[in-house]
Amino acid sequence: MEITDSGTILFRNTMRVTDGHLDDFRVAIARAVAFARERGPQLMVEVFIDEERMVAHSFQLYRDSDAIRTHWRLSDPYIQEVMKHCTVRHLEVFGEPDRDIVASLGTFDFVVSPRLVGFNRLATPDRDA
Repeated sequence: MEITDSGTILFRNTMRVTDGHLDDFRVAIARAVAFARERGPQLMVEVFIDEERMVAHSFQLYRDSDAIRTHWRLSDPYIQEVMKHCTVRHLEVFGEPDRDIVASLGTFDFVVSPRLVGFNRLATPDRDA
């Protein structure tokens, strides 16, 4: 069986949008994603919302644990603004983050699923040479 050597880590964050906060949540999450697009280390960020159930899902793909630490350091004000309008229901982490990353997640209902097998096409040629 092939085990990939990719260090990528995927977060799936399920959030319950607070009643009466949908518009504010939309504005805050759009600002956070715009900031991440401009300055964040994420390889990918996607947010989906089920307005009927007031549940949102955020997917964030990181190159490695260092990228997660960088994201948390740079984006804290944006994260805090989003959290005014929702609560985290569940966090799924796919990959193998460093122990300090896992320890920092202790306040959330979360699960970590280590990588079994796979590939990605996200590598930049100059970094892999």
